[in-house]
Amino acid sequence: MKLLIVRHGDPDYTIDSLTEKGWREAEFLSERLTKLEIRDFYVSPLGRAKDTASPTLKKMNRTATECDWLREFDVLIDRPDVTDKKIIPWDWLPQDWTRDERFYQYDHWFENERMLASDLKGHYDYVTGKLDELLAKHGYVRDGHCYKVVESNEDTLVFFCHFGLECVLLSHLLNISPMVLWHGVCAAPSSVTTLNTEERREGIAAFRMSAFGDISHLYVHDEAPAFAARFCETYGNTEERHD
Repeated sequence: MKLLIVRHGDPDYTIDSLTEKGWREAEFLSERLTKLEIRDFYVSPLGRAKDTASPTLKKMNRTATECDWLREFDVLIDRPDVTDKKIIPWDWLPQDWTRDERFYQYDHWFENERMLASDLKGHYDYVTGKLDELLAKHGYVRDGHCYKVVESNEDTLVFFCHFGLECVLLSHLLNISPMVLWHGVCAAPSSVTTLNTEERREGIAAFRMSAFGDISHLYVHDEAPAFAARFCETYGNTEERHD
C-alpha cells in the first residue's frame, strides 16, 4: 500500500485558504495526482487543505473523506523563552529544545515537563490512533512498531493536511520522535511525501518513506517553492522571518 501525504498549498492564514500562488500550486499538484490510480482521498476540515484538494477532486470527479484528526496539530505549549503566550510545539529555538536528550527518543520525547503540561502525548495518541484505525480498515493492523497484514494490497491513499500534523503521522509510521521531524525537516507548501509498505516476510509490513516533501510538480512549471514553514538561513537576512 502507498500513502501520499500532501501539505496544503501556500496559505493565507487570515482567511484559512490559499494565496494566489497557493492556488497555482494546487493546480500544478492536480496535474500530477490525476495521473495516478487512487483508492481513497482523505482531507483535513481546514479550508487551506480542502482548497488544495479541490482541483484534483474536481478533475477526477471524486470526493474526499473529511477527517477532523487531520487538522493541524495545533496543541499549544509554554516555550522556554516566551512568557506572554503559548505557541505551537514545533517552533522552539534550537538552543533550547536540543538540550533535552529525551526529545531525540521516540519513547521519551513526551516526558519533557512542558509537553506533559499540555498533554502532548494524549493528543498525539489520538491522532495516531485514528490513523491506525483507518489503516486497519485497509488491511494493515498495528502490531508493536510494525503492521500485521490482514489483507495485502497496492492501494494508494492520499491525505491532504498540514506540516505539523504530517510530522506526527511520519513519527508514528517511522517510529521517530516528532520533535526531530518538527525541527529537522521542512515540507514546502503543496509538497508530496510518499510511503510504501514493505512485506519482506509474509504477514509483517513496515512503512518506508521513498520521498519527502517532493515538489517536482512545481519545478516542471518553473514555479518556485513557497517559503512558508522555514526561517531565515542567515541571521542578517532581514527579508526572511526569524520568529
